[in-house]
Amino acid sequence: MCDQTVRVSCGVFCKKLFKMLYTVFCSLFCSSLDLGNVQAEERLQPDIILVVTDDQRPDTIGALGNSNIRTPHLDRLVRSGMTFRRAYTGYPICYASRAQLITGCNAFTALENYPRSQINSQLATLANTLSGAGYTTVYSGKWHNDGNPLNRGYDRVAALYSAGGGKHVTMPETDSRGMPLTGYRGWTFKGEDNQPRLDLGVGLNPDNSRVIGTEVAQFIRDASSDKPLFLHVNFAFPHDPRMWPTGMEGDYDAALLPLPANFRRDHPFDHGNQGGRDEVLLPRPLDSQQVRQELAIYYAMITDIDREVGRILTSLEDTGRLSNALFVFTSDQGLALGSHGLLGKQNQYEHSIRSPLVIAGSHGLCPESPLPDHVASVDRQIGANIQSERLVQLSDLFPTLCDYAGVAIPETVQGKSLLPLLNESTASVHRVIYGVFTDTQRMICSDRWKLIHYPQAGHRQLFDLKSDPNEMVNRIDDPTCADVQEKLGQSLLRWQKANRDPLLQ
Repeated sequence: MCDQTVRVSCGVFCKKLFKMLYTVFCSLFCSSLDLGNVQAEERLQPDIILVVTDDQRPDTIGALGNSNIRTPHLDRLVRSGMTFRRAYTGYPICYASRAQLITGCNAFTALENYPRSQINSQLATLANTLSGAGYTTVYSGKWHNDGNPLNRGYDRVAALYSAGGGKHVTMPETDSRGMPLTGYRGWTFKGEDNQPRLDLGVGLNPDNSRVIGTEVAQFIRDASSDKPLFLHVNFAFPHDPRMWPTGMEGDYDAALLPLPANFRRDHPFDHGNQGGRDEVLLPRPLDSQQVRQELAIYYAMITDIDREVGRILTSLEDTGRLSNALFVFTSDQGLALGSHGLLGKQNQYEHSIRSPLVIAGSHGLCPESPLPDHVASVDRQIGANIQSERLVQLSDLFPTLCDYAGVAIPETVQGKSLLPLLNESTASVHRVIYGVFTDTQRMICSDRWKLIHYPQAGHRQLFDLKSDPNEMVNRIDDPTCADVQEKLGQSLLRWQKANRDPLLQ
């Protein structure tokens, strides 16, 4: 808890005293604030910044133990807030994961016709909910769901990046390294009118993250302080086609990067995506040097994102918004990149089904500034530099953001608010977590055990995540684990029935 927390009584004298002290503190520590920003501080609702990357492994932040990657701004977030080391995506592919986040529901419910990509039109959306509560809702970057953000509750777009718009532009089949150019083909940045901005290129390009960061930072500087902001920022990096960001060519030496501890040259059976687009980006069996080269560029793309996160934080600081803000950083899912002999994310292993998740409030982000009264209350403070092993899922973000902002959570939401974990008023919100992918994978995990069922392959895996965090020893035939396997299997089946899993229909 912060020693400098200012609590305001309801008396008129105390209110005036608080404003006077607030002004003094701002002049000493946040000189960049102007009158409009002071008004923003007095507004009860916090600004909410939700940053989502694409295909970022949970082990790719320096402050979380990866000494091979440079992420100073993400490190700052980790030190300023709470990191959930076991945040699960639920469905490890872009459109489904994002539909779950937008609706707060599991994939069976979030998708109109599972596993197709349309969002269920009967569900409340996060942006629509916050917009109805007085927020200006802004979507920036990658949109990988049907329709347009403006049809899903967002009031504005900034550097919208979505499919289509480049059909008259001929694109090469391979990149400068001779790698297949299959990701983001024909995608373009678009304006408020949804028309392509061809001057920014077609497909993924080395400045993609910088375009997004630039426009988000400018939007923050131009935004009125009269209304709270919900900024939903979606970077397309570090998804393939992987490329050196401009000016970063060779920033990471592939020869110096270690392979994942669970690197394998191939996967022992068809897990449900063998031959899928992600899995054929490199020839089989995997070559360790080629994987290291992918890692080098992958790390550079994450460092490029980190720089843009820093720009967003700076714009929030310069406008005084950071002292009344909630900042969330995550990714839609992880990625294999050689782990278990896989390249893609379409699997239930920890490196793919989990995402990085850091949540930081104004208490940790701007400790030199006195907190607004609603944030100073115990239930709105978020501890700094805390790493939690509690089970959470990305669909929990919808109710969490509502809860933090004092907005009613819609009845359609299935996720659970993480606010009790953030203020450490409860020990856990989930006893187990579930994962699915098409009709080929079903998963359940507890704090210790994970059971993966492959219905089409007729295969099962059981891992002890405490003694075997890299998931290298399948305990499915271990007689001492028979009881664990039975209990997890029964729990998974009950969940499938309750959520109308098409496999059981």
